[in-house]
Amino acid sequence: MRFTISDMPVPMAYATHRIIRDCNEAFANLFERKRDEIVGRSFARLYPRVSDFVRIGEMWGMHLSGSRRYYDERIMKTAGGRRFWCAVNGRSRTPDNPFAEAIYCFQPMIRPVDDGQSILSERRRQILSMVSQGKTNVEIALELALSKRTIEAHRARVMRKIGVRNTAELIVWFSKQPPLSNDASWEDGAASPGRVPFLV
Repeated sequence: MRFTISDMPVPMAYATHRIIRDCNEAFANLFERKRDEIVGRSFARLYPRVSDFVRIGEMWGMHLSGSRRYYDERIMKTAGGRRFWCAVNGRSRTPDNPFAEAIYCFQPMIRPVDDGQSILSERRRQILSMVSQGKTNVEIALELALSKRTIEAHRARVMRKIGVRNTAELIVWFSKQPPLSNDASWEDGAASPGRVPFLV
């Protein structure tokens, strides 16, 4: 007996070089989209940010090379913008070229979404950027026309939330956060100059 993807009861998709070539209704429903809105499109539009799409692809490229399977847990995004955690199992049908042809199973997870972006409002990102430049709270307050106490409060809330103890640790954490600029223009998987296709 043979089964197609459409017969599978769990969200599944088949892709070549991160372009979805087929998926079942369970997969489309998971992302709150219609099947014809997904097939033929890049996985990039299902991520919260394109930087997430690139990062996961790099991880898969590192671990899947020379192998047939990969697993990770990640945050994805529905058509309505709701973010959710899911476990992803991938199987390559072309071990000599694992990016060429693979099938993926997505399983939603019950886990709260709380990443760095939910902590960093535009104002906090602006403040931390200035902190990383070595500016004092007084200098930042003057430049942004805010009170020194407001700057201190923003810094303290972020530090408490992420669990760092001093400014040096805060700067290290901030330097690892993905940039927000230009992500919107990538939603449909437009190619980045100098980038090569990655897995899902």
